[in-house]
Amino acid sequence: MKELAYLNKFFLKYRWRLVPGVLFVIISNIFAVLPAQVIRVAFDLVTENIGVFQLFAGFNRQSIIYDIFGSSLMLFGILVLILALLRGLFLFFMRQTIILMSRHIEFDLKNEIYNHYQQLSLAFYRRHNTGDLMNRVTEDVSRVRMYLGPGIMYTINTVILFILVIYAMLRVNVTLAIFSVLPLPILAVIIFYVNDVINFRSEQIQQRLSILSSFVQENFSGIRVIKSYVREKFVRKTFADESETYKGHSMAMVKVQAMFYPLMLLLVGLSNVITMYIGGIEVMKGNITPGNIAEFIVYLNMLTFPVIALGWVTSLIQRAAASQKRINEFLHQKSEIISPAAPAQTIAGKIEFRDISFIYPDTGIKALKNVSFTANPGQMIAIIGRTGSGKSTVANLILRMYDTVTGQILIDGTPVDQLNLDDYRSQIGFVAQEVFLFSDTISRNIAFSADVMDMPKVEQAAKNAAVYNNIMELENGFDTLIGERGVTLSGGQKQRVSIARAIVKQPQVLIFDDCLSAVDTRTEEEILNNLGNIMQGKTSIIISHRISTIKNADKILVMDNGEIVEQGTHNQLLNLKSAYFELYEKQLLEEEESV
Repeated sequence: MKELAYLNKFFLKYRWRLVPGVLFVIISNIFAVLPAQVIRVAFDLVTENIGVFQLFAGFNRQSIIYDIFGSSLMLFGILVLILALLRGLFLFFMRQTIILMSRHIEFDLKNEIYNHYQQLSLAFYRRHNTGDLMNRVTEDVSRVRMYLGPGIMYTINTVILFILVIYAMLRVNVTLAIFSVLPLPILAVIIFYVNDVINFRSEQIQQRLSILSSFVQENFSGIRVIKSYVREKFVRKTFADESETYKGHSMAMVKVQAMFYPLMLLLVGLSNVITMYIGGIEVMKGNITPGNIAEFIVYLNMLTFPVIALGWVTSLIQRAAASQKRINEFLHQKSEIISPAAPAQTIAGKIEFRDISFIYPDTGIKALKNVSFTANPGQMIAIIGRTGSGKSTVANLILRMYDTVTGQILIDGTPVDQLNLDDYRSQIGFVAQEVFLFSDTISRNIAFSADVMDMPKVEQAAKNAAVYNNIMELENGFDTLIGERGVTLSGGQKQRVSIARAIVKQPQVLIFDDCLSAVDTRTEEEILNNLGNIMQGKTSIIISHRISTIKNADKILVMDNGEIVEQGTHNQLLNLKSAYFELYEKQLLEEEESV
């Protein structure tokens, strides 16, 4: 129960649902126990007066005695029915309190996990796959809810019923009560042993389910690649193998349960046999009446479902504990990026890198080495270099997706780790190298940063990103629903929609991370000219591998192997006839060959 102790705060929050629920459990079980006593009285009435009925054989009064017996038994039957109805009523109230409580806690827990996910750094998402994250907030939380609702409800119900039944049995005859429940300690030992097995199997099942979910999510996301390479058969076989492994673990769990439940029923049946044998001896001794044997059999039958439920609840608790352990692993993780409680402030856009070095925490790759530069408001700073030279790392550090290893990043003279993170990022427009669009309308994708849709601003942003005409050619225009990850748009259209999304917020700092690669040179020039007008007095960081994109920048940083090897304007760098010049000549030659 150590892992499940995390949920105690929710029990405290919803105590006014839990406490009445427990009260309804007690009341419903009182009405469950009373019918056995009514049956005992009815049984004794028949056995004690059957001789009187036979004594009047052949007399008219025998029919009167028969009518009295019939009326009495009818009265007892109605009384049992009334007690059953009252029990059912309170069982309904019990479910309406405890089960509803579990649904409320499920809602709170899912939101808590999701909110915690949002607070974790980018490094966390690089270490974990999407399927596993989804599985913990869906499947694992569902199993925890089963513990919070049916698990707790049936546990309380079983404990209360056991107490009431054992107390009623002891009041009748101690000897018979002891012998009747003799198999139950054996059952407790079996349950204790099976618990460990169920717990181990549950953890294995959840791990395999996470792997399966990740596999499916990844393949659905890359369905175009799978189809283009005609790998459907291979993927189908791999999925079948993963499913087979998951089925194997699930079947191992089922086998344990298949042996467990019949064994419990066998022990309960053994209790009935013992009750009738010992009860018969006690009747012959005159210690109890035949009605007491009937009463005891009813009691034991009442314990049959709780005993079965005990095994089921044990399984629920073990599986919930395994799931909560997986949930706690993430909930207890702290983000490496902590936002200080600093007041909001408007940034001008001056960015300083002072001797920055950075190593990715998840891979150990040294991405930057002693990088220093300054970007002043109103300047367009371009960064160019080969793949893996550290260009995108610079963008991630400006956004403070990671903290630096050594050195310091200053924004308007203030260290970036001293700025209110939400406020700071809200003033930055960022277009990532890997474009991501949500499965929503084009207008809502562009207006993603705003709480209220402002269509004139959305349309103007689309015009500045040179994608307005393309959108208007679509059947539903800005109301066109983009498929998952923007699959209904071309690569260039997706890039331009993402550019519109960045500039619609009118940022103080705009970062383009090689996001014009799928755009032709004429459209690229149009976008850059529009940006020049939009970003006057503001800072622009353009990351690219094409010189045509950055040649008009105020300052160009040439990076190689995590270091700035050259910096200056386009003409200054050409005059150096070094790394930038070689890159320029190479691209010029490639363009001439393509023509």
